[in-house]
Amino acid sequence: MARPTVHDVASEAGVSLATVDRVLNERPGVRAKTVARVQKAIAALGYVRDTYAANLARQRDYRFAFLLPEAPSQFVDTLKEGLAAACAAQAAERISAQIYSVPLDDPHRLVREMERLDTATLDGVAIMTTETPQVRDAITRLKAAGLPVVSIVADLPSSERDYFVGIDSVSAGRTAGFLLGRFVQDGPGDILVLTPSMQARDSIERRLGFDAVISRDFPQLRVLPTLETHAEPERTRMVVARAAVTYPAITGIYSMGAGNAPLLDALQANDLLAGRGVIMHELTPTTREALLDGRADAVIAQNIGHLARSALRVLRAKCDNIPVYEAQERIRIDILTRENLF
Repeated sequence: MARPTVHDVASEAGVSLATVDRVLNERPGVRAKTVARVQKAIAALGYVRDTYAANLARQRDYRFAFLLPEAPSQFVDTLKEGLAAACAAQAAERISAQIYSVPLDDPHRLVREMERLDTATLDGVAIMTTETPQVRDAITRLKAAGLPVVSIVADLPSSERDYFVGIDSVSAGRTAGFLLGRFVQDGPGDILVLTPSMQARDSIERRLGFDAVISRDFPQLRVLPTLETHAEPERTRMVVARAAVTYPAITGIYSMGAGNAPLLDALQANDLLAGRGVIMHELTPTTREALLDGRADAVIAQNIGHLARSALRVLRAKCDNIPVYEAQERIRIDILTRENLF
């Protein structure tokens, strides 16, 4: 049986196509009694509106802003490439994304950059940042301007954001704990944990998941306090060198965030790679090379193409006020080793 059309709705309700269009788009100028008649016809026929087709017919453009960290990062560079590819693939649907580089370590400057966005020319905003009171307030202002807001990679659950696109970081940390525990389970030892910043929610959640699995399944291992590198080469060298002296029984290493190039150099300089289990996050040129040459045992990753496409789809759905297809937007945790690199 053919799907019902707007023509069928108009015929069933006894009104013109123009009236049906006004009701579907919630435009004024239609009497309440007529609106009720059209809605009754829609329900009786089981009519489902093709929002995307309607937007294409009206030549609607979707203009989204993506706020990404400005610090040098192979992961962010890969995400930018993924966004460019996703926009190109969805060019026929008139979607564009403007990328803005914003600071992570200066919330006041970050908010100033957010306030500079021309909300009148935008249809939605995606943001990758740490959660602070200033950021939450800025998101509230974007929402007040009528823009949907999506957090990506690291969630901002205490804000008014509409949706989060990214992996479950607690599960990712649990996965890292399971893998590293298996790699170094033969005897007692210390686990060195490093991250650019423990202010990042994804690092906080990964550490929670990691600790839970290690304490439950591998009690012979001691997880050391998290060391922050701020993704700065000099600081990274300093904290790794100090850890090598302070904790001579390190048997495993867990890197929870970015900045893996200077970290790998520092670990190698302090002879902390050979014979130790090493788990890292996100597939970048650096982590790929580390897998191939044996400096890392596994990389826990998320498909960047899926992440970019999902963020665009969610923003578009929020613009059109239609449900998000949850199963399609769930970002899977990938476990990569030297043997399954693609």
